[in-house]
Amino acid sequence: MCDETQVKGVMLKSFVCDGYRDNAPRRLAARCALLLSLLLLSGCSLQRHSDALLVLSDMAAGGRDSSLKQRTNEPSRTPVTYAIAGRSHAAYLYLPGTGKPEAGIVLVPGAVPDGRDNESLVAFAMTLARAGFAVLTPELSGQRELKVQPAHGREVADAFRYLVEREDLSPRGRAGIAAFSYGVGPAVLAALEDDVRGRVRFVLGVGGYHDIRASIRFFTTGYFEDNGAPRYLKPDDYGKLVFIKSVLDQIKSPDDRVTLDAMVSARLKDPGAELSFLSKKLGPEGLSVYRLLTNTDPKETPRLLAALPQPIVETIDALTLDNKQLQRLTAWLLLVHGRNDRLIPYPESLALSNAVAPSQARVFILNRILGHVDLALSDVFSLQLWRDELPDAWRLLRVVNLLLLERERPAVATVQDSTQNQSRSARRGETSAVAISARVSEETR
Repeated sequence: MCDETQVKGVMLKSFVCDGYRDNAPRRLAARCALLLSLLLLSGCSLQRHSDALLVLSDMAAGGRDSSLKQRTNEPSRTPVTYAIAGRSHAAYLYLPGTGKPEAGIVLVPGAVPDGRDNESLVAFAMTLARAGFAVLTPELSGQRELKVQPAHGREVADAFRYLVEREDLSPRGRAGIAAFSYGVGPAVLAALEDDVRGRVRFVLGVGGYHDIRASIRFFTTGYFEDNGAPRYLKPDDYGKLVFIKSVLDQIKSPDDRVTLDAMVSARLKDPGAELSFLSKKLGPEGLSVYRLLTNTDPKETPRLLAALPQPIVETIDALTLDNKQLQRLTAWLLLVHGRNDRLIPYPESLALSNAVAPSQARVFILNRILGHVDLALSDVFSLQLWRDELPDAWRLLRVVNLLLLERERPAVATVQDSTQNQSRSARRGETSAVAISARVSEETR
C-alpha cells in the first residue's frame, strides 16, 4: 500500500449540531433497519455477516480499538524462511491468536519503501488473522527500492506454495492471494504459474492493472478511456517514480542510472522539485525515459514507449497482463477499485475482469471511500457512513463477505464452485445497494 488508512469518524453530536437534531435518531434507526434487512436478504450466513461487519469495522478503526480487537486475542507475527526449488525466501507469518487457521492467504503490497513492514499492510494482515486466516507477507526482491519486477510473479508463487502445502496453514487447500496496486500484476502472474495454477482458489486485487501501458499513459498524461471516451484526472506522480526505479537495471549507462535515481530522490524529498537541470546530464537511454515521463499528450505515449531501450520494453511486456493467456486462470478474481484512483485508473480492473469468463470475476467500484488503496471509511456506527458512504460501505461489505466465504470452501475448489455459491448473493447485494442508495437519497431530501 502506498497510503495509510484514514479514519474519519463523525460523532452523533456533531451531526445533530448541523441541523438534524429532530430527525437524526429516526433516520439512523431507519437505515439500521434497512441494513439488517439487506443482511437477511443477501443469502449469506448470519455468522459470516457478523464476521464481515466486525472486519469492516476493524478496517475503519485502523490501529484504534474495535469490536473485533476486543473479541479476539492478538494474532502472532513470526519471521519465517522457506525454500522452493532451491530458491530461498523470507516472510512474516500471521496466525490467529486463538484456534487454528481456517484458510491461508498470501498478502502482496504495492511498491512501498517499507515493503512487508508497511504499517497499513501489517494492520490489514492482523485483521485477516483475527478473522481466521493464516497470512503470509513475503519479502519481494527490490520492493523496498520501489521496484516492480517480472520476477515477483515467481516469488509470489513460491510464497503461495509454502502456504498451500502446509495443511495447518491452508486446511483442505483453502488458499489464495491478495494484492494491492502494482502488486496485483505479479499476483495474477503467480496464479498462472504451472505448479500452483490449479491450487490458487482466488485472487483479491485492490487498485490493480490489466494493461500496464494504459496505466503508464495515465500517470504521465492524466488521460484514460472511460466507456470509450477520454477522461482526464490529475494523476499521482508516484507512478513515475516507481517506473524509474523499476527500469533502472535495464539502462546500460551508469551515468544515466545515477541521474535518474537522483531525480527520484529529489521528488521523494520534495514533490515539486525542479528536475530540468538534471535532465541535461542524461544520455540517449535516460532521455527516452525522461521524455516519456514528462509527456502530457496521450497520443504520443505509444511512440515514446516504443522508443525506450529494448530491455525496458521487454520488462513492460513481461509485467503487463493484456498479452497473457488469462483464460488459463483457474482462480476466481475479486477486484476492488476506487473510481477516482489517481495512480491506476479504475477501468483497468474492469478490463481485467473482462479478460476472464463472466462467472470468474466480481468487480466492485467504490465511488467515495477508496482512492488508490487508501481507505477513508467512517466508523460503522457514525452518521457520516449512513448519510454519505452507505452504498460504498455495502459494496465493501460484500467484498469482505466473499473473502470470508473462502474459509468455507470444499476440499477441491473450481471456478464453478466459487461462482455458484456467491453469484446469486452477490447479485442480490448489488441490486440491494442500488435500492438502498435510492431510499437514502429519498430520506435526506
